[in-house]
Amino acid sequence: MVDFYYLPGSSPCRAVQMTAEAVGVSLNLKYLDLMAGAHRSADYTKLNPQRTIPTLVDGSVVLCESRAALTYLCERYAKDDSDLYPKDVVRRAAINQRLYFDACVLYPRFAEFFHPQVFGDAPPDEKKRAAFERAIMLLDHFLSESEFVAGPQMTIADISLFATLATVCALKFDLRPYSNVDRWYVCMMTTCPGAQMNMAGAIEFLAYK
Repeated sequence: MVDFYYLPGSSPCRAVQMTAEAVGVSLNLKYLDLMAGAHRSADYTKLNPQRTIPTLVDGSVVLCESRAALTYLCERYAKDDSDLYPKDVVRRAAINQRLYFDACVLYPRFAEFFHPQVFGDAPPDEKKRAAFERAIMLLDHFLSESEFVAGPQMTIADISLFATLATVCALKFDLRPYSNVDRWYVCMMTTCPGAQMNMAGAIEFLAYK
């Protein structure tokens, strides 16, 4: 059994849950109430000194970054040469690039724009809105080149980005002006393992004020 410390409203947590479902791994879910400060407990700090979520624990393996957990689950548990994270070096490079785009560009710009509004009732910052929208435009460009973000098949990069955008959509951001993103998002809602859990968790995020 793989232990998984998580919060349903967290996009990175949901990305790991969807990937685990896709590769057939059962997660022992351990709810971590960040609003109550559970991530600051001595036991959790010992496990994850960053005090972040998610944290995945598989025996002696402890991973505190969601994208690292996605690749680990595929490399350890996916059957044969899974399309989710294939062994081909060139295909993996494309997937990794999109994963890093989510981790370093899209998700941070989402958090910088939306978190002050959700957690602090701040008015929208137009400069941060513009930066976030530029990231969506980049994603739209990627999706103009292929059906999924890193090629013709769904990969863990799609799953990671789908988790991020589910929260964005729960916050009423309109994807329709970005036709390639909109087309891809509708497809992910119907084909991605764990999609309904992802959507439900995104809605729960709205209650974390």
